[in-house]
Amino acid sequence: MKKPITILILLLFSSAAFSQFPTVSISSDVGIQRSFKKEQQYWAFGHTTHVHFHLAPRDGVYVSFGYYSNGKFSNRITATAKSPLTIPQAISYTNNGSMRLKQFSVGWRKYLKGTFEEEQDWGLYGYAGFGLLLGRIINTHSTPVDTVDYEVPVLSGKANFKRLTLDLGLGAEVPLSGDLYFYMEARAWVPTTDYPSKYIFVNDNAPVTAMLIGGIRLLF
Repeated sequence: MKKPITILILLLFSSAAFSQFPTVSISSDVGIQRSFKKEQQYWAFGHTTHVHFHLAPRDGVYVSFGYYSNGKFSNRITATAKSPLTIPQAISYTNNGSMRLKQFSVGWRKYLKGTFEEEQDWGLYGYAGFGLLLGRIINTHSTPVDTVDYEVPVLSGKANFKRLTLDLGLGAEVPLSGDLYFYMEARAWVPTTDYPSKYIFVNDNAPVTAMLIGGIRLLF
């Protein structure tokens, strides 16, 4: 998966390099995030900054960085004994999890209606790209469990993890005044890798998140 991302990044920036002085925009937004994966559902709030290189009235490259607050969830799980001589053979308890996500993304943005420098009418755009998701997970067990004697579904403590993602988005914007625009977007981060971690209760195709945001874009 790393090879396609590297090729895409090289193509995007080579396009920008060969364009004669592409127009640049910087945008900043805040929004709410929802994690949809079962057993790992939560709400979080965050902020994202984007740099847009407008290679044509309707096409361009974007680079972005976003970070979100801790999302909290809990799971009722059971630890099982490794030996048939261990008593009790099973311990049920609650795992309280806290997950926080950051992400770097690069991709292509296209206007479906209007252009990046629309002065009066509203615009509609979509984008697709690849991202590197940087996550942190903290687990706290309601009952201490000795991992020497028991197999646990998820470990207690703190750990970092990474995911490669496919980033998709659809947005609408309206000009405010001068070179200032207000926009709203729906975004999704879809993991393309798993990299299993013993600190994450659900590893397969997770976390799957979607965001609803609002922000301001400044055209230079």
